[in-house]
Amino acid sequence: MPPSLILRITDTVSGRTAALRLDDPADQEAPLGCLLGRHLKNAPNDDRLIRTGAIATDGLLSMRNLQDLVYRSDDSGRLTGVFAGVKFLQEGRPAALDRPASIQSAAAGDAPLQLIDVAVDRTDAGYDRNWTGFHLRRWKHDPHFHERFVRSVVAAAYGPREVDWVLRADTPCRQRKLIRALALHIWNSDFENYSRYSNDGLRFKTGDETVRNIAAGAGGICTEKVQALKFLTDHYELESEYLLGGPNAPGPVPADRLREMLNTFDFRFAQRHMRYWQHAALLYWVDGEPLLVDATNGNIPFLFLRGEAASRLLANDAEGIRPSVSVQMVAEAEDYHYHRVDQDIPQDLFFALEGWLDDTDLVQVFENELGLYLSDRHYVMPLPYRSEGDFRRLKHRYGELCRNAGFRADVSADWTLDGPIGQELAACNPTAAARVLAARDQLIARYDWWDGPGHRSGLAVIALKPSSVASGAGQTP
Repeated sequence: MPPSLILRITDTVSGRTAALRLDDPADQEAPLGCLLGRHLKNAPNDDRLIRTGAIATDGLLSMRNLQDLVYRSDDSGRLTGVFAGVKFLQEGRPAALDRPASIQSAAAGDAPLQLIDVAVDRTDAGYDRNWTGFHLRRWKHDPHFHERFVRSVVAAAYGPREVDWVLRADTPCRQRKLIRALALHIWNSDFENYSRYSNDGLRFKTGDETVRNIAAGAGGICTEKVQALKFLTDHYELESEYLLGGPNAPGPVPADRLREMLNTFDFRFAQRHMRYWQHAALLYWVDGEPLLVDATNGNIPFLFLRGEAASRLLANDAEGIRPSVSVQMVAEAEDYHYHRVDQDIPQDLFFALEGWLDDTDLVQVFENELGLYLSDRHYVMPLPYRSEGDFRRLKHRYGELCRNAGFRADVSADWTLDGPIGQELAACNPTAAARVLAARDQLIARYDWWDGPGHRSGLAVIALKPSSVASGAGQTP
């Protein structure tokens, strides 16, 4: 029996990949462009590939997601042509689409394979995503999963008998109930970076990928959670727009400077500008009335502000001062401001975060000091170091921070939750504790890539409140 022929496609920007067994003998000699058109662009929309064993269930979803990185779509979600600037590579060299693909010998365990290995290079592509078609397509990739997720969230919020009534979403009351149920569920999910260092290794998730992460018991950061909420409510045709903002960013928004940074990726001397997109939320329009929703968590309060309350937070007062929300971060309170912006800025930012900014995961953890996990009760920060002296300096820094703030902390040279605060976290949120522990190897590997090899890492586990276990409290309400 001849070796199986496998087509593997990998996006070099984000690392997303999928593999498919090719069963048609004609594929051996087919031009690469024909193979991609037949098996990537025009892959069947049903589960025939799974039933024949040509692809695994998660592989089929990965293949469908790769479609959206290679091909443009229209407002109806129909794929059109390849994005301008996208190139296809084989063995690190540009591949000719009109010639047969290069086939390599490979193996899966003891089984010999023939491999067509194609890399998608999007480094010269632009911000051409049609977000309407993108969200529509992502829902259609697995509609049963998304429908089950929404129904379960609404049932938990209002009871099983109210689900169909709420999901009609045909009156302002029902629309607000749907938004609130989804937003509160997302807010209650972990504010975390630990998922970036899990098996899939996605450094930044799209809205639908974040929904899957939340359904699996994890969560995301603000820019992931806000996309998850918009992705879900877009399906019900609820009008919304992204808000940007951040700490001590009263306005006006430096829109031209933000666009310039998204085109050049030059962030030098830009700290005062970047604070304007350090946070994200959503503004809905329900029957002409504004509804401001912040579903982030991570010490940011749940906001669901209607009408005048929403408008006040988005406009300067009579003295020209922009109102803010006070947010108690790890060691100090910060004033968060919200701004309406042209939607190309947040959309292009999210697109860039998916892969073009290749250290975004590390920036979020270390430079933005979000750590691996943040709630109103606990904060977990990795402490990479090369020498004992490095670790002593880190231990002193976090020890001093906690003494000044009145926090209790475990600061360990090992990646462990064995101390009293780590055990408190494990009792309060066992899922987060387990995933923090599982993140060790990938995070150290990423940090070695970022700062050079040779790192070990400890953990600082900080209790931001008196013992939640002793008080009988559970996870963040």
